Amino acid sequence: MKKIKLTLFLIAAFVLSFQVYAQDAAYVEANYDKAEYQIPMRDGIKLHTVVYTPKDKSQKHPFMMQRTPYSSGPYGEGKMKAGLGPSPKMMKEGYIFVYQDVRGRWMSEGQYDNMRPTLTERKKGSKAIDESTDTFDTIEWLLKNVGNHNGKFGQWGISYPGFYAAAALPFAHPALKAVSPQAPIGDFYFDDFHHNGAYFLSYWAATVVFGYQHDGPTDKPWYSMVNTGTKDAYQFYMDMGSLKNADKYYGEDNFFWTQLKENPDYNEFWQKRSIIPHLNEVKPAVMTVGGWFDAEDLYGPLTIYKTIEKNNPNTYNTLVMGPWSHGDWSRESGIQTVSNIYFGDSISTWYQNNVEAEFFQHFLKGPADGKTGLPEAYIFDTGKNEWQKFDTWPPKDIENKILYPQGNGTLSMEAPKGNEVSTFVSDPSKPVPHSPDIKFNFTPRKYMADDQRFAARRPDVLVFETDVLEEDITLAGEIMAKLMVSTSETDADWIVKLVDVFPGETPDHDYVQQGTHLSHYHLMVRSEVIRGRYRESFSEPKPFIPNQKTEVPLQLQDVMHTFKKGHKIQIQIQSTWFPLIDRNPQKYVENIFKADDEDFIKATHRVFHDAESPTAIHVQVLK
Repeated sequence: MKKIKLTLFLIAAFVLSFQVYAQDAAYVEANYDKAEYQIPMRDGIKLHTVVYTPKDKSQKHPFMMQRTPYSSGPYGEGKMKAGLGPSPKMMKEGYIFVYQDVRGRWMSEGQYDNMRPTLTERKKGSKAIDESTDTFDTIEWLLKNVGNHNGKFGQWGISYPGFYAAAALPFAHPALKAVSPQAPIGDFYFDDFHHNGAYFLSYWAATVVFGYQHDGPTDKPWYSMVNTGTKDAYQFYMDMGSLKNADKYYGEDNFFWTQLKENPDYNEFWQKRSIIPHLNEVKPAVMTVGGWFDAEDLYGPLTIYKTIEKNNPNTYNTLVMGPWSHGDWSRESGIQTVSNIYFGDSISTWYQNNVEAEFFQHFLKGPADGKTGLPEAYIFDTGKNEWQKFDTWPPKDIENKILYPQGNGTLSMEAPKGNEVSTFVSDPSKPVPHSPDIKFNFTPRKYMADDQRFAARRPDVLVFETDVLEEDITLAGEIMAKLMVSTSETDADWIVKLVDVFPGETPDHDYVQQGTHLSHYHLMVRSEVIRGRYRESFSEPKPFIPNQKTEVPLQLQDVMHTFKKGHKIQIQIQSTWFPLIDRNPQKYVENIFKADDEDFIKATHRVFHDAESPTAIHVQVLK
């Protein structure tokens, strides 16, 4: 019956989605005119820009712009987008919507650069460019060449376009009044392709999208996806072996693959591509948006918000974190689920209408005095399934607490009193899966809320959990794991997962996948990895001394989750997470991208629970 209900729901959702698509497409056709321009930048390169102008000329309209590497199409006279702007509400409120292919992509000229470095200064008359100058020059040209505007610009974007929105903030054009980086990449060494030095192998297939230059403007893809020959991702990557064997799929002409291979450490190449150090003297109002279950960009939105808040105390700067996977807030499916977890109905539409539209309305059409009626932080509690408002993030009303994994498998706020050790053998030839599913994901999403029982029952995953909670406990804010560990070899990865264990009597809802039940479900609330060689410095790797007790600090991303009465808090610790991340040989090599297959060896890992310097998980608990 559950499967029938879910199937009927999916059919109904598809029909509704198609109807909305058709209605929006008709609205765009009836209410907007489209024009395409090749806008010259200060160095002479022209960027393809598509402008949708309201037919209503009774009032002047602000601009809303998105810059993207993913195509501003459809291209050509009479070919219109089916929907405009961040939401149907804003589409119908009347904005001049601008879409631009960034430099070197699709119909724009020039050379493409992933996370193009931001210039540290602007010299009058200089032809030096970055994404900020391209945005500036585009705004300047549109103000002069498009009519019936009110002189104000807004910018938004999700994922890579979210980075381009954030990249508009340094030395911003005076007309740029409101910017919303959504799921923005903040730093490619901590978002998407890397997490704390570990290479995210699950993104390997996406390398093709970002690694080839095109010969000139084109309206068709100039790259093709790798034919893996199987639907079993785990098996494909195991058969591939060492990452050096991936070279047969990407030649030297894939410049991004070459950059990844040649720069395994957080060196100058990656450092200068981070937008984080440039978020100073920010003038536009900013609303950063992210999803608690965003597997691609969770570091970016949290770090961008906190950095702007720290460096620009007088700037209007807010944060929205909802129960979404990557970009869920931009689409409405009726229900909001991630994996088997149901968070509520029409959450995305509520956000679009009551938060996003209000933000842009205030700064682009309204008084722009900062009195939006919106909180500093709109944060969704993923345990209670409700929105919370805070004046700061992390909240002020919190207590710092420590969760201590114990040698007997328990998890307690009392420090260990003895000298116990937990031991497991990590075998790169049989790595722990990151998901119970066997399929390729262009970029992973579902695993962020997957049931972790499959991992908890493996001998190479350590499990520590509390007694059944006698009252609700809400974690709100930052998480820092301070692992005290050793390995029998010279390198190791360390993965920490924060898990909510449901009671056995938890009922299923209609959207639980076939073959899964919420009875004793192990919900992964937060997880993160660090490549152990980077425990002291991401730019200067260091091998482990075999069998020597060593501290490995691991910053997990923030959390807002209530562990309810009757549930348990669980911590899982492991050393492989495949094929989400690549395998660590566990024998220290200078560059894991160039390791030989024979370099991959078993290792015995230990986690210490002694009284003097125990493994500890530092959390923030809402009072």
